[in-house]
Amino acid sequence: MSRPYQHPETGAATPAAARRTPVQLVSLVYGVVFLLVGVLGFVPGVTTDFELLTFAGHESSALLLGVFAVSVLHNLVHLLFGAAGLVLARTPTGARAFLIGGGVVYLVLWLYGLLIDHGSSANFVPVNTADNWLHLGLAVTMIGFGLAFGRGLRSA
Repeated sequence: MSRPYQHPETGAATPAAARRTPVQLVSLVYGVVFLLVGVLGFVPGVTTDFELLTFAGHESSALLLGVFAVSVLHNLVHLLFGAAGLVLARTPTGARAFLIGGGVVYLVLWLYGLLIDHGSSANFVPVNTADNWLHLGLAVTMIGFGLAFGRGLRSA
């Protein structure tokens, strides 16, 4: 049986949330947001043209918040990314890996969105211009937070 964490100055027991590092908190926030976006992608009204949602491909004309191209595959990826963020946030090194690794994935996705013809079968995710800008923002912020808040962590 493990002993509860005690505050170093007062000796009082502190909840697990108080022991989270900044990199873990940021990973949790990204995880929750990805989960929320994944769920909202399946909600008619929040996702416009919901009846045009397809499993994958550029034929899916559904738009999350009327702006971002989504498909069932796209929503499932958001849900998986969110779950990964929550699981990896359990440790500081896992949280750092999620942020930096996830940022690299979004950087690749941004490049993919720039290079493909959005009206072709190569756009299987699907992505549009708004997605591309969002993916660049996610890449920069996730990598930045992972590097800034994950400094000094030892690799396991």
